[in-house]
Amino acid sequence: MLRTLPSKFLKLITISLIGIALTLTIGACEHLSQFLPVASPTATPTEPATVSPAAGSTFVELPALPYAYNALEPYIDAQTMEIHHSKHHAAYVNKLNEVIQQYPDLQTQTVVSLLQSLESLPEEIRSTVRNNGGGHLNHSMFWQIMAPNSGGTPSGELATALDQTFGSFDAFKQQFNQAGAGQFGSGWVWLAMNPQGQLQIVTTSNQDSPILENLYPILGNDVWEHAYYLQYQNRRPEYLDRWWNVVNWPEVERRFAQAQELQQQLAS
Repeated sequence: MLRTLPSKFLKLITISLIGIALTLTIGACEHLSQFLPVASPTATPTEPATVSPAAGSTFVELPALPYAYNALEPYIDAQTMEIHHSKHHAAYVNKLNEVIQQYPDLQTQTVVSLLQSLESLPEEIRSTVRNNGGGHLNHSMFWQIMAPNSGGTPSGELATALDQTFGSFDAFKQQFNQAGAGQFGSGWVWLAMNPQGQLQIVTTSNQDSPILENLYPILGNDVWEHAYYLQYQNRRPEYLDRWWNVVNWPEVERRFAQAQELQQQLAS
């Protein structure tokens, strides 16, 4: 059973998840397109500017990667990135579109609001929305928190918060990697902020989003086998360890600042 979120928290986390580019009108719902990655201005033939969802469906679209498929090599190979993005993420988009187009009254909502109100959805589509909506939301963030020529260490308030919470950045990475390696089967490992403003390392199964547990996702790594198996086979710990070389810390720091802003609004 999913936890019931306070109405104020629901409203604020929905707005924050959609992103700072969101334009609100009185009584209007947020638009998920504001949360999705922007098409790369340097798209290559192996990185389509857009990838269309199922024919006739426009509820959500597959966002373009903000870099080429081979940009994260040698840490994540081009074939894995292409399959992960253009096949797996595209499948979540298409399946979500297929089910939502059958329910016109849901088409004015966003993926975030659908996930936050799963219990109110028709029972026959709850699992589809949970799995494919979560998959779309998780991956839309995942592509953004990675970048070529990245890695290193966080800075500013995020670095301070990690030191205070986990003892040091290295200790945080070790705990994060251990949690990811210990996730049984498919799922994700996350750094998230709870409603009290505390940082936590958590794992979720399948494509469950942390928002289902009242948590704001700041950083997440995909530990489904399709995210690493072509290059690392069964060596998930090696994948987890090398993944830090592609973490886009400025984007993670932006998400941390968003989470802090959310907490300030909740406290006011």
